[in-house]
Amino acid sequence: MAAAGPDGATKQPGGSGSAPGETAERASLVATLAGDASPDPEVLRRARQIALRLALPRPPRRNTRRRGPGEPLSVGWRGSSDDLDLDRTFDAVLATPYPRDEDVVVREFVRQRRAVVLLVDVSGSMRGERVRTAAATVGALAGEFVRDTLAVVAFASDATLMCGLGQPVVPRRLLEQMLHIPARGLTNVAFPLQVARDQLAGSALRERRVLLLSDCVHNAGPDPREFAARLPRLDVLVDTSDEHDLDLARDLARLGRGRVTPVRDHRQVAPAISRFFAD
Repeated sequence: MAAAGPDGATKQPGGSGSAPGETAERASLVATLAGDASPDPEVLRRARQIALRLALPRPPRRNTRRRGPGEPLSVGWRGSSDDLDLDRTFDAVLATPYPRDEDVVVREFVRQRRAVVLLVDVSGSMRGERVRTAAATVGALAGEFVRDTLAVVAFASDATLMCGLGQPVVPRRLLEQMLHIPARGLTNVAFPLQVARDQLAGSALRERRVLLLSDCVHNAGPDPREFAARLPRLDVLVDTSDEHDLDLARDLARLGRGRVTPVRDHRQVAPAISRFFAD
């Protein structure tokens, strides 16, 4: 059945709209969006199962520093890199009569810490399996980003900061807190983008980025496009299993200098996230 937007337009479940619904409604950052009822034990069990399956592929363990996108650093050779820093190696060898392996200096790309803000849609259109997948995704990603600085924001028409940048992250607790939030209310995509910008403004880390998990059916608040353009990077994981707005998701990712990936179930989430963070 078609869903009516605030302007009288309709969107078919599984379809894509070309314009967001804009309203004058003001959003707030509230202490919690959670309801009083505890999540059903079966729902919690299912979400935990999904979270276990969402572990991102890890590189092979090595006796070298972790490498990846980042700044090229000159480090002592530990058996892998063959990009020789000739000047520094020459200086190190001249300084000792008995050079060791570590005196051979090579260049490696060492990934720096990142500031990451996860924005999770818990509005009425994200009920059922969708919200379980979203909660499990948060739990899994929180475990993967232990080396990084992470913030998590849940949103519907309002938003709540479940974990701020620099705060300790407990993946299992985040998953359970997400499942305490009833899927209800309208969807204001603009406001959590503002919250993410405020969070990143307090970080001194060079790499700062936002990941939006949503169906992008925006029907409350101002047009989110202008707020996406103010972020250093915005990637969008858009749930297309039911009603969704892929056009808006694409616009947000383009303006946020990131990527958009449609997913229909939890099995497609981990590969998509891996591609986002491989850059």
